[in-house]
Amino acid sequence: MKQLVIASGNPGKLREFAVLLAPLGITVVTQGDLGIKDAEEPHCTFVENALAKARHASRLSGLPALADDSGVCVHALGGAPGVHSARYADGPGSARREEQDRRNNDKLLRELAGAADRSAHYACVIVLVRHADDPQPLIAEGEWAGEILESPRGEGGFGYDPLFLIPRLGRTGAELSATEKNAMSHRGKALAQLLQRMQELHQG
Repeated sequence: MKQLVIASGNPGKLREFAVLLAPLGITVVTQGDLGIKDAEEPHCTFVENALAKARHASRLSGLPALADDSGVCVHALGGAPGVHSARYADGPGSARREEQDRRNNDKLLRELAGAADRSAHYACVIVLVRHADDPQPLIAEGEWAGEILESPRGEGGFGYDPLFLIPRLGRTGAELSATEKNAMSHRGKALAQLLQRMQELHQG
């Protein structure tokens, strides 16, 4: 496998995937580059949404496809925003990513105002299909534990990273370098698990 289509239009995710897949000699092309529109994500679980996105991208591109569904799950909010993390704050679908992130973060802070328990975790499910009707997609999962701050810190990352504190480091996801984040993040863990399974299949 030399090329994959990434079923995402999120530039932050695309940068992370490109860096993590490069050592395997796998190049990535985005579904947007191929004129493929986003798939619907009607499901209530990360795995179902990721699978729907991967099959959609593979079917329309004719390539193996990799998709992830991820989000932040806040314990005091019963796991919200969860699968709705990307569009947690209602707004126009055409909003710039930075503006949507800001609105999402503002809403999360409002929802958590006064909450004593601010524990949370990022969750990620990555699905790889070798073709659109692959009966045995490779599925990997990762989690990243932390806490939600009362105000944002840091200029890096994306999404909820400025609010997501890693207690043992005393830094937020937005205060980490890309290398540091990839080594410990939910997406980095899930992709490492996926790459190991890909290698095992290749060797077998």
